[in-house]
Amino acid sequence: MARAMFDYTKAVLSKVSFDVSLFCKELQKAMDRLLPYEIEELKIWVDDLLKQNPQLNLNQCLIYLNP
Repeated sequence: MARAMFDYTKAVLSKVSFDVSLFCKELQKAMDRLLPYEIEELKIWVDDLLKQNPQLNLNQCLIYLNP
């Protein structure tokens, strides 16, 4: 079940990546809902997303990944 939440979180973050404030809000929710090892996976996924799409300009949301 937890894996489903992780996959759902990635799908939501992909869909809202056009808006910085929505992305940050969803990232905060993910940090509360996911398990510690999933958060580590999410950090890697977000890093890859930003490397593949530098035009997204979501760097300010990275503070939520490193509390």
